[in-house]
Amino acid sequence: MQDLKQIFDNAVKDNNRENSLKVFSQIREALEKGEIRTAQKKDGKWTVNTWIKEAILWGFRIGALSEIQGTPWNYYDKDSIPVQNINLDKGVRLVPGGSSIRSGCYVAKGTVVMPPSYINIGAYVDEGCMIDSHALVGSCAQVGKNVHLSAASQIGGVLEPVGALPVIVEDNVFIGGNCGIYEGTIVKQNAVIGTGVILNAATPVFDNTTGEFIKKTGDAPLTIPENAVVIAGSRPITSGHGKEKGVHVYCPVIIKYRDDKTGKSITLEDTLR
Repeated sequence: MQDLKQIFDNAVKDNNRENSLKVFSQIREALEKGEIRTAQKKDGKWTVNTWIKEAILWGFRIGALSEIQGTPWNYYDKDSIPVQNINLDKGVRLVPGGSSIRSGCYVAKGTVVMPPSYINIGAYVDEGCMIDSHALVGSCAQVGKNVHLSAASQIGGVLEPVGALPVIVEDNVFIGGNCGIYEGTIVKQNAVIGTGVILNAATPVFDNTTGEFIKKTGDAPLTIPENAVVIAGSRPITSGHGKEKGVHVYCPVIIKYRDDKTGKSITLEDTLR
């Protein structure tokens, strides 16, 4: 990785477009192979590889809007970001119907991508995942092994600022339909996010098993604990006219922690993959 970073730094200084496109092609290829990642876990903590995010932004900057050959139709994007070459060797089941896996993202073997869904540049999707219809994996988002991303759910991307942590979904997480995970939220392994839950930096999550609120604090992102089962809920406004009129605001709730019964209700047959 260090050598590639040095090559990138030199290319930025040289400011030669032809050479820059070649270097960015190397960076895209390394991202697609999973050799480099925009974020990774080190000593139990998720950290951002800022230079890789800088390189992706640089790749947009050096590109020129072009007509690019695609299947089944052409599209119009920066010439620095061509179509990713998806083939049988990748071991990804890409079902027909309008899905797109953009150049510069990693999707591991055994993943199923149902139509239409979209995986953006810089994202990392580990093996055995299900990306269901109308789902989004945003730029630089990190998705672990055996994650089920249900229909119409959104894993938000955080490309800039470059130092900002993207959304992280760890191994064996189940995300229900019409969910939204945004603004650098971390969902720890084995958690279950119920249908329609929205998680972001501004909304605290109430843990009904402890009576405490889980919040983003300072540089620490909102983090959903391991095995937590989160459902959509609400809490009353405690001041002003809202209190007088009994108005509630949205509040996700950890209703319990995962058990055998929860596991059975969300397990999919291996044949689907």
